[in-house]
Amino acid sequence: MEFYKESEIFKALGHPIRLGILKCLMSDTCDCNVNMIVEKLNIPQSTISQHIGILRNKGIINPRKKGTATCYVITDENILNILKLIKIE
Repeated sequence: MEFYKESEIFKALGHPIRLGILKCLMSDTCDCNVNMIVEKLNIPQSTISQHIGILRNKGIINPRKKGTATCYVITDENILNILKLIKIE
C-alpha cells in the first residue's frame, strides 16, 4: 500500500506523550536517558519505556550508549523538520 510507512510515522507522532518525549530529546535541558525523561515529564517509567519502544520501532529514535546509560536520539532529519514545523522545540 502506498504511503503505509509514512502513515505509521504520523500515527506514532500523534500521541501527546510521544511528542513530549521527542520535545525532551530535542531540548538542551533534558538528558537523553529514560530516567531524565521520566523526571522531566513526570510520567511513570513504564509508560515512558512503552512509548520509547513505539518510537524506536518506527525508526524515529535510536539508542546510543553513554557510559552505562542508554540515551535516545532522533536520528531522522525529516522527523526533526516535522517537529520544528509544528513548533515542537
